[in-house]
Amino acid sequence: MLNDREMLDIHVRALFTHDGRSRLLSVNEPWGGGPAPRLFLGRTREGNLWRFRADLPTSLIDELEALCADEPAGAVSENPPRHVEGYVRLLEGHAPVRGRVAGPAFHFTEYPEPSRPVLTVTEANAGLLRGGFEEFVEELASAQPFVALAEGGRVVSVCRSVRVTDAAHEAGVETLPDFRGRGYAKDVVAGWARLVRTLDAVPLYSTSWENNASRALAGKLRLSQYGSDFQVI
Repeated sequence: MLNDREMLDIHVRALFTHDGRSRLLSVNEPWGGGPAPRLFLGRTREGNLWRFRADLPTSLIDELEALCADEPAGAVSENPPRHVEGYVRLLEGHAPVRGRVAGPAFHFTEYPEPSRPVLTVTEANAGLLRGGFEEFVEELASAQPFVALAEGGRVVSVCRSVRVTDAAHEAGVETLPDFRGRGYAKDVVAGWARLVRTLDAVPLYSTSWENNASRALAGKLRLSQYGSDFQVI
């Protein structure tokens, strides 16, 4: 069984492409991701992990790495990293900071059956996405498994693989506004996770600290938080 630190390494490699030195290159989206963050700091109870974007100067990476190495392990709460202001200050000296991203990362410890029938959407039945999810049609070839739940002949909630490696898939879940709060998201994510397991890959789920609905969904699915992310863009 993977420990939390190993799970975090799988997670960051699913989120971003890397070069041969484990430096970050781009967001790992098969339909074309933008640049990776300049700093990724992941924290678990069993140790921390950090990555830097490949285009940062070596001298800046050395300074950032010294701060990362001083971060205490075991911090998986909403509390920011110890040196958050130091990271921002150093990166501002290189280029303007355009934002920060932080949130919890989860894995599945249970794989319950969805309480409603779910269906798999592929290019062969892409028409099912009309009426709310048309923008996802172009993702179907690369976002598999793609699981949906229909109500009255209309797809109202979907979960698909938005970051994919041989080792892991990251969940992307969307529910139409009029159908939120009814348990649809729980069912499509549960169905998606079961399919990912059949591929011998680890299903992962991450979100931001501010996304209360997404965090509540993790609780309903009884997901286990193994770490937390902090990114500077």
